[in-house]
Amino acid sequence: MDRHRFVVLSLLAFGLILASFVILGVSRIVLSYRTAQLLAAPTTLTAFCLVWYLFVRGFLSTLGVSPIETD
Repeated sequence: MDRHRFVVLSLLAFGLILASFVILGVSRIVLSYRTAQLLAAPTTLTAFCLVWYLFVRGFLSTLGVSPIETD
């Protein structure tokens, strides 16, 4: 993985987190809270998995096990 891809994935994770809050808030206007949570859950779970992957990838790079290359 190169540094550019890591940054793009980080921005995607941030966008997914923001989108999950927007989905939850907008759907909360017309639906119950539980239903709004169910609608926002897939986006939140995807963002969580991506953040976890990036954390592990960055940690392994810090340890020198699997470095992130620079172009």
